[in-house]
Amino acid sequence: QVQLVESGGGLVQAGDSLSLSCVASGRPFSGYAVSWFRQAPGKEREFVAATSWSGGSTHYADSVKGRFTISRDNAKNTVYLQMNSLTPEDTAVYYCAADSDYSSKYYYIDGWYDYWGQGTQVTVSS
Repeated sequence: QVQLVESGGGLVQAGDSLSLSCVASGRPFSGYAVSWFRQAPGKEREFVAATSWSGGSTHYADSVKGRFTISRDNAKNTVYLQMNSLTPEDTAVYYCAADSDYSSKYYYIDGWYDYWGQGTQVTVSS
């Protein structure tokens, strides 16, 4: 079992930056692929970014490519999401998700992941 806790959310203005963290406990994080998803009010949860076990492979949704960066520090059992040039459309609850299997085909599917955090709210004002 892996427990995930997100932090770093908050209220920012358009154009600002924010860094989210996902800290894992229970098992060594290095054995898990991790992704970030988000869910805006009234919308379905959507994929944001993914990283493989080592961080050697990353994937991004088109809507965040070039603005967000996913990274991980396995020694700290932490995955980060650096978000730059935020817009009101980025407003959502952000969740990290983990799975012991990394798939270059299914990384964007929320059903792929077995473990989820409770989410952290990001609000971007215009």
